[in-house]
Amino acid sequence: MILTPREMDLFRHVMELGTVTAAAETAHVSQPAVSKTLQQAEARLGFRLFLRQRKRLLPTAEAQALFPEVMGALAAIDLVQRLGRDLREGRSGLLTLAVTPTLAHGLVPASIHRFRQAHPQVSVSMRAGTATEVIRLVVDHRVDLGLVMGPVGDSRVLVRDLQQAELGCVLPPGHPLAAKAALTAADLAEQTLISVAPHQPVRVLLQRAFEEAGMPLTVALEASQSSIACALAQAGAGIAVLDGFALMGAREQGLETRPFRPAVPMQARLLQSRRRALSRQAQSYARMLSAG
Repeated sequence: MILTPREMDLFRHVMELGTVTAAAETAHVSQPAVSKTLQQAEARLGFRLFLRQRKRLLPTAEAQALFPEVMGALAAIDLVQRLGRDLREGRSGLLTLAVTPTLAHGLVPASIHRFRQAHPQVSVSMRAGTATEVIRLVVDHRVDLGLVMGPVGDSRVLVRDLQQAELGCVLPPGHPLAAKAALTAADLAEQTLISVAPHQPVRVLLQRAFEEAGMPLTVALEASQSSIACALAQAGAGIAVLDGFALMGAREQGLETRPFRPAVPMQARLLQSRRRALSRQAQSYARMLSAG
């Protein structure tokens, strides 16, 4: 093992806090112990993790590249420890999910609430990530189930179609188009539009809808997540065109929404590994999702 769990934990504290002193206080160890542990880690890694600048430690480029993977490894260790405690104490276990951000704000919260009502003894751990990251976590058996939108295209996972939701719009407060029951490409052509990145399924379908209507699509503001797009719309920056699952969260926040016409459906999908049997908790959650 190149890095021990203790070394990863102290590395994380130094990365987050910036000084050995603060890291030592947080980890309840001495400053020399932190310094020695970092030196041992650097010796095995073969490169420096930090450079000293006055009283602070500046992470090297190598440390910056290593940090996300260390955080993922620590999260995985924490899940193993929690599962071990649950099994030792006779609890019913842990359900782990990886979810794309839109579904994390739309479809999934209500489903977790229903699941926890039926299984109050089960703990749930949810991680958000891109569709590619969700698929990788499922394939690597780091989560029980994944939830994504759009095509999957990976033979290592089993895919189950869930519910559909249609594209829609989030309007700024008091926008004139709120007088209409639904909005079309023609309605939006002259508006300031907010949407997600071009490679995301929502944007691909939106582009296609505008092309079929013979209208040019011009996105003025691009957001990495639908929640950011909703916040921009609420602030009056423009009209956000998003999938129906994102609109679920927007409506719960009291934002003004309208459907896009003609209807453009988006498919939510549940993923599991082909090489791993589902736990009882994961089977129960999957059945509940499939039942709607």
